[in-house]
Amino acid sequence: MDKGIIYEGKNMALFEEEMDSNPMVSSLLNKLANYTNLTQGVIEHEADEDSKRREIKAPRMGTFIGVYLPCLQNILGVILFLRLTWIVGTAGVLESFIIVFMCCACTMLTAISMSAIATNGVVPAGGSYYMISRSLGPEFGGAVGLCFYLGTTFAGAMYILGTIEILLTYISPSAAIFKSEDGEEAEAMLNNMRVYGTCIIALMAIVVFVGVKYVNKLALVFLACVILSIIAIYAGVIKTAFDPPDFRICLLGNRTLSRRNFDTCAKFTKIDNKTETTRLWRLFCDSALLNATCDEYFSLNNVTEIQGIPGVSSGVLIDNLWSTYSDKGSVVEKRELPSLTGTEETKVAGLPYVFTDIMTFFTMLVGIYFPSVTGIMAGSNRSGDLKDAQKSIPTGTILAISTTSFIYLSCIVLFGACIEGVILRDKFGEAVNGNLVIGTLAWPSPWVIVIGSFFSTCGAGLQSLTGAPRLLQAISRDGIVPFLHVFGHGKANGEPTWALLLTACICEIGILIASLDSVAPILSMFFLMCYMFVNLACAVQTLLRTPNWRPRFKFYHWTLSFLGMSLCLALMFICSWYYALIAMVIAGCIYKYIEYRGAEKEWGDGIRGLSLNAARYALLRVEAGHPHTKNWRPQVLVLLNLDSEQLVKHPRLLSFTSQLKAGKGLTIVGSVLQGIYLDKCVEVQKAEENVKSLMAIEKTKGFCQIVVSPSLRDGVSHLIQSAGLGGMKHNTVLMAWPQSWKLTDNPFSWRNFVDTVRETTAAQQALLVAKNIDLFPANQERFSEGNIDVWWIVHDGGMLMLLPFLIRQHKVWRKCKMRIFTVAQMDDNSIQMKKDLQMFLYHLRLNAEVEVVEMFENDISAFTYEKTLVMEQRSQMLKQMQLSKNEREREAQLIHDRNTASHSAAVVQANAAAAAPERVQMTWTKEKLVSEKHKNKETNLTGFKDIFNLKPEWGNLNQTNVRRMHTAVKLNGVVLNKSQDAQLVLLNMPGPPKSKKGDENYMEFLEVLTDGLNRVLLVRGGGREVITIYS
Repeated sequence: MDKGIIYEGKNMALFEEEMDSNPMVSSLLNKLANYTNLTQGVIEHEADEDSKRREIKAPRMGTFIGVYLPCLQNILGVILFLRLTWIVGTAGVLESFIIVFMCCACTMLTAISMSAIATNGVVPAGGSYYMISRSLGPEFGGAVGLCFYLGTTFAGAMYILGTIEILLTYISPSAAIFKSEDGEEAEAMLNNMRVYGTCIIALMAIVVFVGVKYVNKLALVFLACVILSIIAIYAGVIKTAFDPPDFRICLLGNRTLSRRNFDTCAKFTKIDNKTETTRLWRLFCDSALLNATCDEYFSLNNVTEIQGIPGVSSGVLIDNLWSTYSDKGSVVEKRELPSLTGTEETKVAGLPYVFTDIMTFFTMLVGIYFPSVTGIMAGSNRSGDLKDAQKSIPTGTILAISTTSFIYLSCIVLFGACIEGVILRDKFGEAVNGNLVIGTLAWPSPWVIVIGSFFSTCGAGLQSLTGAPRLLQAISRDGIVPFLHVFGHGKANGEPTWALLLTACICEIGILIASLDSVAPILSMFFLMCYMFVNLACAVQTLLRTPNWRPRFKFYHWTLSFLGMSLCLALMFICSWYYALIAMVIAGCIYKYIEYRGAEKEWGDGIRGLSLNAARYALLRVEAGHPHTKNWRPQVLVLLNLDSEQLVKHPRLLSFTSQLKAGKGLTIVGSVLQGIYLDKCVEVQKAEENVKSLMAIEKTKGFCQIVVSPSLRDGVSHLIQSAGLGGMKHNTVLMAWPQSWKLTDNPFSWRNFVDTVRETTAAQQALLVAKNIDLFPANQERFSEGNIDVWWIVHDGGMLMLLPFLIRQHKVWRKCKMRIFTVAQMDDNSIQMKKDLQMFLYHLRLNAEVEVVEMFENDISAFTYEKTLVMEQRSQMLKQMQLSKNEREREAQLIHDRNTASHSAAVVQANAAAAAPERVQMTWTKEKLVSEKHKNKETNLTGFKDIFNLKPEWGNLNQTNVRRMHTAVKLNGVVLNKSQDAQLVLLNMPGPPKSKKGDENYMEFLEVLTDGLNRVLLVRGGGREVITIYS
């Protein structure tokens, strides 16, 4: 249908041609209104590779149900019930307060940063991974996403270990498979953990596999258990103020006794007025008799009973303020009580004391405690199900952290104020008949806490096993980590089967470690690293002031994000410096793997913005003027010629560029297309693609710049003037010698070449012209021997010295030796010149052989006159005759053939001159000129115009041209003699004549100068020193 008919009668006819690429605002808004759970503007997600978009019911969840309660459930968990009392007892109220405050401050600052990121656009499923990858790029996103995945997986292992600990220690100790023998109680417990843990993981994985919806439905039940348990704790604290519960502790001297194997806390008991020994006596003595041999400490000290929970008004808080760290296997003691130790050290192993199972210190407790404040991402992970995610996520998350921080901090003070220190330090409640320590405080019964904590840890484990595979699936489907691709697949309904299997296997590693206290620091590392990068993402975006950074949440600042990031890093090393290093190495390896093997993704990330900002800052810092000689390096503009298919004519020019770039620096690869830009857009894109692909093949690191200009001459001029930016401009131009310069219709004619030479000189830029560039080596070739010969005729800044040094850094030229030749005139002392040059090279720290070539003045040879004559004839002819294109080509070919013939004749003449010097003074007579003219006429084509009628007489020959040709011929002979077999010859390039009249003669001089050499690099300095003897 015609577009005009579609928009007929509408007000948008003016824009009808743009409707295909730019949709109308109304249709765009309609798409946004029907938004499901995919990001806008990201093609990968809009496509949704596996299935078409399904209509999703409008989300119903508000802040309370959708964010606050899930965060509460995830944050409050196993550590609160099983370890917080022990942390308070060990570290004391003050240090515990510091630990909890640090961890809560860390999560609060992270929540502020997360709220800013989460409200800066829509965050789909994937939560923290999505936020970090889209803010910091795929490398950081993948590394941190996988760290977060590992953290969530190990969290699942920790919750399962907590579940088993509650089951075997407090609910049903008789269910243990491995029974403890003398002193092997801890080892038996770990083995029980491993067996039961493996079974529970298998069971939970099956539950998750069969139906995730059941897990989600049970989440509310588990949450209710947590809330009821916390209410029971607060109720118990209030009750202790007026009616403390009766939990008595038995102490021997100041040592705490385990009540598992005896009931009466006394040495003797009276039965029918008869003194009998108790079970406690029999545990310390070798018989039940009163005269039995007993443990020395038992004999010297009395058995006393004290109240385990004296209550909030008892003043026990003062005793619990300070830390009581201890070594592994030491007895839990109440230090305020008197104790007699006896003369010799008594063995405590096997006696019914309460022992510490691990060595305790401040940093270790931080690592064990930190997992209890994780879980702050629960709200952002559900962003797709929220009514207003951008309002609910910040409010709900920050409220949940505030609530849980209050609960933790108040619990620390209340535990310290209500419970006796020795019970607090009794990790498994052995002094209170194997009860859960926090349960002894609860009201109405310890079982409220035991059952509540059992279900809450069970639920948290299930949630981890549900969430972690989905996170892995999200990373896999993004395609940034190739080897994880298989984990992106799942069941027909999208459930991540393979990811669940991997998660269960990693979880099993945590179970085999078996100790809750050993697993907690591992997941602390991974969570801290994730939180650190969330803070970094927020700080980077804020500092860069990216135009797209417009969060709805306004209460953030980069200093808060930076403080949060620093705190996370500090906590990582406080918890465990070696775990921190391992976590960083893992993240670093993933980062580098994604960088080298991962898919190319452009997500508009902050790191790219940071690079741009850093580049801008660096460019502004680089001085616009010339750098110091010590900092000089070739910043090369490579001028390429393209054919009609926009392919590079001389690829070896790029090979040579990459070989030269041992000096690093800037490389700009430029080319000119003739025409008008509007007509050449497609050709420009094609040319750019071709050049960039060739640069990649040749490993030339740099930038590509294609210019369209009505004339090639102007285009090259524009490139020389404007390529580069600020201080990062080129200082050297590299180009190929125009091989067919004698053909006047050649696109890159000699006029363009000579003008380019002039412009580089005017711009104070060095010029490198590679002759016979197609003979130069590829990057894969290696010269096993050979020389790089430098012919140093005039000093123009030291480029000739520096270039061989740079070239020899590359593998192609590494085994070549450097030789430097210089030319001595009649008046020069060649021996002294050689010594001076050797000393100069010594100061320049360059290794090279030195040779001084003597080139004495002698009469100008016949060959020189002939070359000059032919050159001037041709010049005169082109100026005065208007030849057709075909005639021009034929004429040029004729002169080329004659030059070739005359060159072979000149070699014979030169040999004759060496044998008989008197014949050198050969004079061109009028008769000889006439005979030459007739000889050439015979070789002419039939019907061809008699071009030699215009030939000037000998007397009219330009003496300057004769002298210049003489120099070129002589130098060429000397260079050929010494350097014909060299792998590369570097020569000073003479400047073009000041008058433009002799430009074509200049090309002839250069042709003669380099005749017969394989690889030549003509070098023209930029008018400033590029090499120095000073450090």
